[in-house]
Amino acid sequence: MIAIIDYGAGNIKSVEKAFRFIGQECIVTADKDILLGAEKVVLPGVGAFGDAMEKLDSQGLDETIRQIVSKGTPLLGICLGLQLLFEGSDEAPGVKGLGILKGKVIKFPETEGYKIPQIGWNSLELKAGTKIFAGLPENPYVYFVHSYYLHTTEDIVAASCNYILDFHAAVEKDNIFACQFHPEKSGDVGLKILRNFADL
Repeated sequence: MIAIIDYGAGNIKSVEKAFRFIGQECIVTADKDILLGAEKVVLPGVGAFGDAMEKLDSQGLDETIRQIVSKGTPLLGICLGLQLLFEGSDEAPGVKGLGILKGKVIKFPETEGYKIPQIGWNSLELKAGTKIFAGLPENPYVYFVHSYYLHTTEDIVAASCNYILDFHAAVEKDNIFACQFHPEKSGDVGLKILRNFADL
């Protein structure tokens, strides 16, 4: 059973539909006992960093997510869900992220010829040997919607991308997996990523 954390952020339905499409049993829930008992957990989300952290904190889900990680349950962060795993974001100065992983979320610089947010398809540069991207072709295209990018330590980077500048597009560390892009909106490539997570 895959549990998708429902903390009032958007985009949860499309993630649920994608997992069901590939034949996975899943549940959307904020119930801590269900989340802690799940085989795998997904932290999705679109929206603002500060609002999302407030929602997680107010429901006690911040501590639940830390418990899920400490138990060794595979956890997949998607888009805002990736950003929340880190220490903080330029979008909400002074608001602490979950701090499960070391790194900062930074706003893209205004640059002539580029639109912010980045909305659309872009190719990934994959790190060899990652579990989440196993079996994918070189430089696969995935779908992004974001105004902020991740900067973290190279040892946990699973994929990089370029838009205005080079940025970290996905991470993998122990039982934690996360991507800035939306696998549920990334066609066959995205479905393969979700299958890889489901098969862990």
